Amino acid sequence: MASPSQSSPATAATANAIGGSSSAKISSGGSSAAGTTSASGSGGTDSATQLLTKPRLQELVREIDPTEQLDEEVEELLLQIADDFVENTVNAACLLAKHRKVPKVEVRDVQLHLERNWNMWIPGFGTDELRPYKRATVTEAHKQRLALIRKAIKKY
Repeated sequence: MASPSQSSPATAATANAIGGSSSAKISSGGSSAAGTTSASGSGGTDSATQLLTKPRLQELVREIDPTEQLDEEVEELLLQIADDFVENTVNAACLLAKHRKVPKVEVRDVQLHLERNWNMWIPGFGTDELRPYKRATVTEAHKQRLALIRKAIKKY
């Protein structure tokens, strides 16, 4: 497990969303995402709880392509998507911690959700114990062999 002093932008955003540290208390009523608010239906988000701001989004776009400009609607949509992603990730991490019957969300809860649902891995936190074994993709030849075996079994 990593110490709270180690931080990357992705985990720092998640840590800020769950109360400013790498762990958050779970309320008795289910999952808790302290520090985040849902802006669905309100048309915008409160800048105090918004993790990604318009200036930061514009800075990220300039890092990729200095000549690119985003429309106002596109900026709003990207900001909403980012907020929803963080909120959903925090809620899922809270549910995982609750499932483990512990009072705090740990880095491994966030890692597990990101790995299983988004195929994302944040390097430098935890160990490889959370990385599930990935099955090799099934080739067409293997599928054909299995079909022949099933066909042969049905005959008997």
